[in-house]
Amino acid sequence: MASDDLGHPVALAAPPRRVVSLVPSITEALALSRPERIVGATEFCVRPADLAERAGHRVLRVAGPKNPDLAAITALAPDLVVANKEENRREDVEALRSSGVPVWVTDMNTVDEALASMGRLFRAALGLPGPPGWLVAARRAWQTPDEPVVAPVVVCVWRDPWMVIGPRTYSADLLRRCGFPLEPLDVPGWPTERYPAVSPDTIRGCGTRTIVLLDAPYPFAPDDGPECFPGRDVRILPERPVVWYGPGMVDARDRIRALLGPRPA
Repeated sequence: MASDDLGHPVALAAPPRRVVSLVPSITEALALSRPERIVGATEFCVRPADLAERAGHRVLRVAGPKNPDLAAITALAPDLVVANKEENRREDVEALRSSGVPVWVTDMNTVDEALASMGRLFRAALGLPGPPGWLVAARRAWQTPDEPVVAPVVVCVWRDPWMVIGPRTYSADLLRRCGFPLEPLDVPGWPTERYPAVSPDTIRGCGTRTIVLLDAPYPFAPDDGPECFPGRDVRILPERPVVWYGPGMVDARDRIRALLGPRPA
């Protein structure tokens, strides 16, 4: 019997043929590896756009990661539901397990942990004989040494209240390895908070000149966010290369360095 990233035993009599994914990045990983097994995914699982065509059948949308339709998931009779400690609620995972649905929970706080987690998922939970091609490429991409520091950054993921990426996250490790470590902020619990709430004044008062606004989950845009940080180098970045593990890891380093590099003269 295999155990998920949190050490919970997951009983699988055979490699699962009916899988529900509650994590957008894992849905993308499955779609590039074993699309025919996906029978359910969240409304936020937007990659790939042709998910149903790849699967060869209808893929039921089961609401969002934070409010999954448990009845709809159970009605699909899945052999396995894949969730994530951060993105999904423990009470939903426990409710599915209580109804007899096996659930595999992933957990990662660093790039290396993400690569290892994906390897366990596809080997132990999905029964693949070897790692999928994108995972081989991602491992190769992150074997090279960390990039030299270019500039510290603050990365905002929400406003009203303003929230930023904290140091104990996958994204923080990925950005650091790309040469863009997080600027420490003067907020309670900064060393341990994952997504601390901050005030715009706190961000404006820090030393860094580079403020990153992600386009999701809050849809920061040129007219929504940058106006709060006059005189700073504000960049709006797509969420995927910063936050999504899985296939997005293959070119994440190159994309982040291109997106955060010097602006054209």
